[in-house]
Amino acid sequence: MNDDMSGIGIWFDGAVARWTSLGPLPAFLLAVLVLAAGAALVYLIVDRGLRFVIARTRRLRDAGWSVTARNRRLAGRIAFLATLEVIRAGLPHLPSLPAGVVTTLQRLVSVILVFAMARVLATVLAAASDRHDARHRPGQRPINGYVQVVTLVGYLFAVVVSVGILLDRDPLVLLTGIGAASAVLLLIFQNTILSFVAGIQLTADDLIRVGDWIEMPEMNADGAVKEIALNTVTVQNSDMSLTIIPAHNFLGKSFKNWRGMQDAGVRRMKRSVDIDVSSIRFLTDEEVRHLGRFALLEEYLVEKQAEIEAWTAANPAAAGDVVNSRRLTNVGTFRAYMTRYLRAHAGFAKDRTLIVRQLQPGAGGLPMEMYAFVNGTDWAAYEGVQADVLDHLIAILPEFGLRLFQAPSGSDVRERPVAAHA
Repeated sequence: MNDDMSGIGIWFDGAVARWTSLGPLPAFLLAVLVLAAGAALVYLIVDRGLRFVIARTRRLRDAGWSVTARNRRLAGRIAFLATLEVIRAGLPHLPSLPAGVVTTLQRLVSVILVFAMARVLATVLAAASDRHDARHRPGQRPINGYVQVVTLVGYLFAVVVSVGILLDRDPLVLLTGIGAASAVLLLIFQNTILSFVAGIQLTADDLIRVGDWIEMPEMNADGAVKEIALNTVTVQNSDMSLTIIPAHNFLGKSFKNWRGMQDAGVRRMKRSVDIDVSSIRFLTDEEVRHLGRFALLEEYLVEKQAEIEAWTAANPAAAGDVVNSRRLTNVGTFRAYMTRYLRAHAGFAKDRTLIVRQLQPGAGGLPMEMYAFVNGTDWAAYEGVQADVLDHLIAILPEFGLRLFQAPSGSDVRERPVAAHA
């Protein structure tokens, strides 16, 4: 390359010597025109050549790099490096330019060349990030944070080298000075460094991905992760607002990730029906026959009655007084109905935990809690299944002689006035 440039330079000097007979200004303009044309020609040759090689290389084409390189304009940016090198090498051969001006212009072109090289590095890294995203599921283990860090280091190095070129100093001397000021830099970029380390842990341990629904109450974040950057994580909340969270907060604060629910394909339902305790009682024989009309309870009632009859036969005291006997209760029968109703419902997963249990009675009555998993994770469908189940259970409560607990309201007081004392 250097031999070719030297040969071109000798030819260019000979041509300039012939042009000087035209006069200083015409010779200078003609030389600039030829240099610009040569630089443009080199750009076209390198650009088209690289495009051809990348497009025709089977391994690059099969791996998808051909499309990525074209979208990122990698060939053109590498060709720009060759163009700058041609201009830098041709500047000393321009006529009528003082040596000091040539040196200054060469330094400026060298600075542009250094930043152009940093841009090529950034383009290669961005292309690698594109290929990584294409090979993996969207948002899984993103490398954008690493790409940004390496790109930032590349541009910082370009700045140091450029300053060294402009001041005509060894860049290593400048780097030594920066090392002495590293304590100050660490203090200034403390949050950036912490967030970078946190970003590495988040991605390495696969704690969050783009698209995950997370909750972080301390940061008022409750929504989907939209972006994982170098030192921030952007969350779009359910009200479409955005919460920007420093990445290091994910290591110092607790948060909930709903990805497990999405991967499982089910959504947990944990709702209660509060029973008025004063409505709980034993069932009469007539009420048992009445509830026997329920298809979901028919088998249950037959089994329980057979069990009670066997127990009564084994315990003679039960026949003497009803208080010594075993009897069905309306709340127990209702719990059995709830369990069978959920198991028969098409909206619930049959291979997941499904139970109906009584919680501790309190001022709000006796909570009858349903713990089950709804098929699918769609929010609207999930709420629809919950509402349908609660609608049915609340409406059918009177069939069991039960009442839903509800605190007295103003209308209850008006309908039941306290009798005046005589």
